[in-house]
Amino acid sequence: MIPDLRARFNEQWSPELYAQFLEHINNVTHTQVGFRCSETPVFIPKLLLDKMVRYGRELFQQLVSNPDYPTASDGAIPPHFKVPNEPDHPLFVQADFGLVRAEDGSLEPKLVEIQGFPSLYGFQPVLAKEYQRVYRLNETLDERLTTFLDELDEESYLELLRRAILQGHDPQEVVLLEIDPYEQKTLADFLATQKALGIRIASVSEVQKKGRKLYLDGIEIKRIYNRVIVDELVRKSVQTAFQFTEDLDVEWAGHPNWFFRLSKFSLPWFRHVSVPETRFLSEVTQLPDNLDQYVLKPLYSFAGLGVTIGPSKEDIAAIPETQRGNFILQQRMDFVPTVDTPGGMTKVEIRIMYIWEDELKPVTTIIRTGRGKMMGVDFNKDLDWVGASAGFYIR
Repeated sequence: MIPDLRARFNEQWSPELYAQFLEHINNVTHTQVGFRCSETPVFIPKLLLDKMVRYGRELFQQLVSNPDYPTASDGAIPPHFKVPNEPDHPLFVQADFGLVRAEDGSLEPKLVEIQGFPSLYGFQPVLAKEYQRVYRLNETLDERLTTFLDELDEESYLELLRRAILQGHDPQEVVLLEIDPYEQKTLADFLATQKALGIRIASVSEVQKKGRKLYLDGIEIKRIYNRVIVDELVRKSVQTAFQFTEDLDVEWAGHPNWFFRLSKFSLPWFRHVSVPETRFLSEVTQLPDNLDQYVLKPLYSFAGLGVTIGPSKEDIAAIPETQRGNFILQQRMDFVPTVDTPGGMTKVEIRIMYIWEDELKPVTTIIRTGRGKMMGVDFNKDLDWVGASAGFYIR
């Protein structure tokens, strides 16, 4: 998207450098990264990036300033997973944007999804650093290239992340909680977070309970960096020593309720230039004639599971009336390929990552690139120059 940097990067790229890059990532994270990392970073014009940062803040503000939203989103939280002591704002926010071509030919961000759940805060700086190191970006392209937002650098970013996750606690009293974390594709992020902050990693099934307190290996857990996705907990029938509904003597770094409140459930509530027309399926009284220009999405799915592009009337009729409130029908956006690679023009999805500290603070980006129907791994199998990436801009 910055043609000069793109052309110069493509000229200097080689299979040997890419192999070295992958080796470095695995060595630094002490694991085999469980998802494909792209051959290239993405270079984003600062004005476009600034617009996405602003859009994400505006969208969040629309929700928190809407007096009807808290009550409505209560219904999105399953009663058996409604956690007490919820704060009035999420600690982590992610806003995902794809890019369309405006009438004047410029690129315009369109919201894909917004989340109140932590993402790859540990891994992403590592990934960006290895792009910089192996490809010598600051020497060969521009010394001002960075992936950190809001005047942050590597040191101040990690300090902000430390404050957010530890909140003054001893790192040994803070646990990154997941379901079988060492079997997850995101293990590289968990290990990078552990290395940066010194916290422990645990499966939710390993946690013990005594009274209102939780323990791991006999050490009290004072704060949980929550990475547990509830539908996986249900799907795998994971047995735990505590219930999420219990009033426990523990703090949450990323309160679980915001996983539901700030999600696909939010999309029909937005009135914003970046949000395509979106309605709960239960509120659609007459189906549009051009269903091929719409996407049917379940509210609670991940990595594109259950999403139907261009659904038929039969697809929609097959959904029971009682379940239609759990689906949205969204106008399909024609995301344009914008990254010129030796493998072909590639689409990009840009995630703006925020951390709440007195206000919603943008910190960095996550990039996914692809040439399939969607950005998920299953839609980009056997393709090169696609996958996880890092977004650089000229500061």
